[in-house]
Amino acid sequence: MTDDLLVANAELLRDLYSDGLPSLHNIRLRSVNLNWRGPAVTLRMDLPDFPDEPPEAWRQAGLDTVQCQLQFLAVEHIRLQGWNPPVTARIDVTRISRERRVRVQVTGTGMRLEFTSSSTVLIGHFSAFARRADGSDGGRHQFLRRIDGIRHSGIPDMNEKVFYERI
Repeated sequence: MTDDLLVANAELLRDLYSDGLPSLHNIRLRSVNLNWRGPAVTLRMDLPDFPDEPPEAWRQAGLDTVQCQLQFLAVEHIRLQGWNPPVTARIDVTRISRERRVRVQVTGTGMRLEFTSSSTVLIGHFSAFARRADGSDGGRHQFLRRIDGIRHSGIPDMNEKVFYERI
């Protein structure tokens, strides 16, 4: 990921990726959720690489893509230009002068999202699926966390607040 971010629950990533955290370049950005209570920004994305140590159920099912959510907290100065999902994008994070704050820039074809946030982020709602020929993520997902798998068999609609606002 990036050295400027502190992933509070990074053990989830370490269980999947033995070589460290995956790159945030060349992700497929599926959704952007703005939550005024945080204030928080949650990005739902497909990671560029499938884990080298996936759960056996993912391997047996022939799944090829991992999706997760990355949640930025204490967000300020947000600006979004152009948005037609999904977008192949990159996330760049730069530490700013104030302690424990970062500037986040998400850029992709026809879109740009910028904001500042706490350098501590949360990651969660990991799932794997077989990407369709058109690149879509519809259909069945196998979730890493049991509770997600009990509640959902696929990606819920954007109005499912528990899924999009809580990691």
